[in-house]
Amino acid sequence: MDKRTGNYCLAGLSLLLVTMTSSALAAPITFNTALPVAKEEFLFRQQFIVMQSGDDPGEAKRDRSETISATTLAYGISNRLALFGVLPYRDIDLSMNMGAGKINRSNVGLGDVSTFARYIFQQKNQAGRTLRLAAFAGLKAPTGDDTASDSLGTLPPPLQLGSGSWDVFGGMVVTRQTLDYQLDAQLSYRINNEANNFEAGDVLRLDASLQKRIWPRELGSGIPGFAYAVLEVNVINQSKNIINGVNDANSGGTKVLLAPGLQYVTRRWIAETVVQFPVMQNLNGNALELNTIARAGVRFNF
Repeated sequence: MDKRTGNYCLAGLSLLLVTMTSSALAAPITFNTALPVAKEEFLFRQQFIVMQSGDDPGEAKRDRSETISATTLAYGISNRLALFGVLPYRDIDLSMNMGAGKINRSNVGLGDVSTFARYIFQQKNQAGRTLRLAAFAGLKAPTGDDTASDSLGTLPPPLQLGSGSWDVFGGMVVTRQTLDYQLDAQLSYRINNEANNFEAGDVLRLDASLQKRIWPRELGSGIPGFAYAVLEVNVINQSKNIINGVNDANSGGTKVLLAPGLQYVTRRWIAETVVQFPVMQNLNGNALELNTIARAGVRFNF
């Protein structure tokens, strides 16, 4: 390919990435993005999440694991406004010391549905790059069972499929995209409300993501897709839970997670995987520490 032809291909790909909002684009894996869902088009995302928490500083030696199948469907009302719905299917297991031995308790089924709207209120497109700012707000409905029990009695809140409460959340997200990389950052806040004499602590999050194109090294015509190396950081602060009107001294705190991953992007679909590792956990009392979160998923635009 001569230099002039290469310049034409680069310009064409620049225009494609900026203007064809119906195409699948690189995106954060562990949080939202400000890139649009095209008007009157759908985005479907299926993500599988495996979480494991242990290293219990208390005598109970709790070990909690959870597998989540999260289904997301989005619809573009316009090129700026999109609506999202998320339905999780949860499989939770908890083992702990009790009395003379170890017990195991579990729960499985549909969790709470979350719906939210995202509006892009500022966008600046240039050749080969775009900058977008968006705001989002949503509601989590208590659709999951929050009163499940087993032979030992009612399951504790960490084992319930739903919270039983109507919770609200919102935030801001910014996306900077070029031909070689994409940067995303999000600030969000979730207000958790009381149900069954239990209120989970509110959650403040700051997330950032870098997606760097690693293949193909040189842009040109006839490329079927793009491979990106992904590195994300999640800073999560949760206030203490409230049980029967009293703060739980063994709950809440701050976690900082580092998440390396990979993403393969084509015009209509994305395949992705990432693993989140805690690099700092400043938790209250005997709050259970997080070990890892592994995520893998696919997205389709149609």
